[in-house]
Amino acid sequence: MTELSCRCGEVVMEVTGQPIVSVECCCTSCRTAAGRLESLPGAPRLFAESGAVPYVLFRKDRVRMIRGEEHLRDFRLGPEAATRRVVAGCCGSPVYLEFKGGHWLSVFGTLWPEGARPALEMRTMAKDLPPGATLPEDVPNARTQPLGFMGRLLAAWVAMGFRAPKIQEHEALHV
Repeated sequence: MTELSCRCGEVVMEVTGQPIVSVECCCTSCRTAAGRLESLPGAPRLFAESGAVPYVLFRKDRVRMIRGEEHLRDFRLGPEAATRRVVAGCCGSPVYLEFKGGHWLSVFGTLWPEGARPALEMRTMAKDLPPGATLPEDVPNARTQPLGFMGRLLAAWVAMGFRAPKIQEHEALHV
């Protein structure tokens, strides 16, 4: 079990078991949202040195809010967006990303204390980086979502009995 909290400590959640995968996402949606969310007062820097956004993916049934749910706000890039990023309204800390209908949560890597985040395993969606951008060669840099990534998501879904638990929605955050 690992307890994670927002920058001010008002929002605390618990993750249990091993993560599905630890990634940095290079997709346009994640980079655009991170740029907007970084503008919130008190928000942490969301981009890794690579220019991608770090996440640690967990099965939804392995994530539990301990306190501070009333501070959470939902941010979407647009009204029809299939993803929502959940942010601690108390201090601007992004907490997790949820894909509509997904069985996992992508927990923002910035929630882990320095040096405690699970080791980076891969980068995804490198095709979305601007022309001329280069990535370090420390882990695989997949142009899209690689088969291994999709396989881990599928294995997690199978282990959950093909369930996708509902996660509470919150008041909208406009950035």
